[in-house]
Amino acid sequence: MSSSTRVWVNGDLVDPVGPSVSALDHGVTVGDGVFETVKIVAGEPFALTRHQHRLMRSARGLGLPDPDLEVIGKGVAAVLDGPVIDFGRLRFSVTGGVGPLGSDRDDAALTYIVLAAPVPRPPASGKVTVVPFTRNERSAVVGLKTTSYAENVVALARAREVGAVEAVFANTRDELCECTGSNIFVVVGGEVCTPPLDSGALAGITRELTIEWAEHHGIHVRQAALPIEVLGRADEVFITSTTKDILPVHAVDDRELTAPGPVTARLQDIFSREADRRLDP
Repeated sequence: MSSSTRVWVNGDLVDPVGPSVSALDHGVTVGDGVFETVKIVAGEPFALTRHQHRLMRSARGLGLPDPDLEVIGKGVAAVLDGPVIDFGRLRFSVTGGVGPLGSDRDDAALTYIVLAAPVPRPPASGKVTVVPFTRNERSAVVGLKTTSYAENVVALARAREVGAVEAVFANTRDELCECTGSNIFVVVGGEVCTPPLDSGALAGITRELTIEWAEHHGIHVRQAALPIEVLGRADEVFITSTTKDILPVHAVDDRELTAPGPVTARLQDIFSREADRRLDP
């Protein structure tokens, strides 16, 4: 971890590489926790309220008590205090706290962790690769942003091996679903389409804003089940995520694409202008 990362745990700023969380924390032992990643722009968090709301939904879905947003707010203020982070990542996590070495929970106090760090700006476009693993649209934690990210780690490592910025998952019905940390959109015959949330995809904040702002500017986004094979005939492909905003895709495995295509370029322009208008849309 970079020494420029600022870390706050349960009320205190701590050494980013020093011990600060119990080895018995349920987030460590079984991944029993939820988190949010927020873009930092000129030292300020973007779309913070939407991320807070999704954190609450994820915690309730996982069966955790409601996180205390005031506590998280103190952590956010602490890690953003200091030299301004021009472009970066803010992450706040809430775990089940100290628990047993198994899936049962104790009635323990939640653990709060907040981090902030500068990150490189995204590239102009990227390649994606379809991985042979699937998202389970009937999973017990479908749609929840939990700290159990092992599947994503494996898939993203595979993507990096072939020079891709993201790995694309189908679901168990062989439908296009999502990437490891991004939502995916396709443009077919001028129509913008993206998998619906019942495909197993996470309700991404950037996905949500992209759809809202596109519709506001007269571009309809169809949310519908799409076969994974749609990537072989789509005119344009792009992904959305917290720090990538709208990222055009210039290749899906060996298939090259224009990036950005005309529709993607227009959506990028819309997103940029709307995001500049409001820090917390």
